[in-house]
Amino acid sequence: MSGSKKPDTVTNRLASLDAVRGFDMFWIIGGGRIFRELLSRTPNSEFSKALLSQLKHVEWEGFCAWDLIMPLFLFIVGTAMPFSLNKRLARGESRRKLYFHIVRRVIILSVLGIVAQGDLLAYDLSNLHIYGYVLGAIAAGYLVSSIIILNMKILWQMITTAGLLLLFWALMLWVPVPGHGAGVMTVDGNLAIYLDKLLLGRWGETGYASWILSIITFTCTVMLGVFAGQLLCSQKSKTDKVLWLLAAGIVCLLLGLIWGNWFGIIKRLWTSSFVLFAAGWSYLLLALFYLVIDVWQLRKWAFGFVVIGTNAIAVYVAVHLFDFKNIGNIFVDGLSRFLGQWNGFVQELTAFTVIWLILFWMYRKKTFIKI
Repeated sequence: MSGSKKPDTVTNRLASLDAVRGFDMFWIIGGGRIFRELLSRTPNSEFSKALLSQLKHVEWEGFCAWDLIMPLFLFIVGTAMPFSLNKRLARGESRRKLYFHIVRRVIILSVLGIVAQGDLLAYDLSNLHIYGYVLGAIAAGYLVSSIIILNMKILWQMITTAGLLLLFWALMLWVPVPGHGAGVMTVDGNLAIYLDKLLLGRWGETGYASWILSIITFTCTVMLGVFAGQLLCSQKSKTDKVLWLLAAGIVCLLLGLIWGNWFGIIKRLWTSSFVLFAAGWSYLLLALFYLVIDVWQLRKWAFGFVVIGTNAIAVYVAVHLFDFKNIGNIFVDGLSRFLGQWNGFVQELTAFTVIWLILFWMYRKKTFIKI
């Protein structure tokens, strides 16, 4: 992982892609907590209750706004891949060097995931989790997607992605789980979580969500992002790109909803229908940001998101390692006796402000942490 200070780093990036990445990361690093605190101040409002329900994961089957956070993260990783690979190929890098870069990135992402969410820094083997975290899912999806991209033409990439979605569905439907049978989609009876418990044991985050078998569908989420990136890299007009993104989003939403009638939309299992439904919203969000920022050239409103998006992985790890709320409280803790019920909101807002100002300083210094 290295810091880059090249003057043209930002100008060579697609602004809308950084903005979408930053928009997604905003909710992870503080936006969610800020809005929960704000909305909880008006608990009797039906509108507030409805919005609050969108800021937490669905317990099992179904979908809400908060369920989009992680798949959008993986989708944007995929969208950025064609830009990165094309740049390396243009420099004349060999296939061997490309694979070295991919493996190196996968290892770094995995280690950072263990540091941030796997309790590595507790230095206690009894608490260590080697897999079962967001960065691990990204690493796995990125690795398999890279192999697909480097060895297949675009048509076969699409066929392979569709095949993987069908493979996951077939395994979940037809492979029996001891004591439960085949096709059981309950928390305790499904194949995916059963395999996690069997293969990872205490080394994984088992029982809450699927991680091993879902590498298949993590890859599909990344690949659907790759197709968006390939479109944005193409020679099509900007208007055509927007229309294709919109069309892809609508098709994915419809396919996800239809398939969900037989194979439920379940984030914790990363089901095939969930992949398509989440990708549909991801395509539509990317289309909106691309239209406004890169087609209409209305960029100022998104600056705050771009600042976050240009150092997304770094800030994701940072908020898992440091308590920015305690840092923010240095400035506002003395106000708590005056703020009453708004104290929590002010503390969360201040913590986020501290994070954003650090990112803004890095942005101004053109320091971008790359993996």
